[in-house]
Amino acid sequence: MTSSNPYIVRCTLTFGDIYGQVLAWMAVIFVSLAAGLALMGSSRPLFALVGVGLILVLSLPFLLFAFVTTLLNHIQVESNSENIGAAKTN
Repeated sequence: MTSSNPYIVRCTLTFGDIYGQVLAWMAVIFVSLAAGLALMGSSRPLFALVGVGLILVLSLPFLLFAFVTTLLNHIQVESNSENIGAAKTN
């Protein structure tokens, strides 16, 4: 007995779909590192490390949410008409 799946799952995500998100994330990283380097020269370098860590930790959930929602928006479930016809005749 052959098992035929009446649906096809396709992911149409391309790099161009997430390109803006990658650039935004890189901008956040560079800005936080620049702020950290600017604060390193002050008398309290611990503030620099805490600032960079806080920016990265707070921005990571937003980045993951953007990636996951973009991925889910590009998943398509289509009917496989060839397997549906073959399943009915068997």
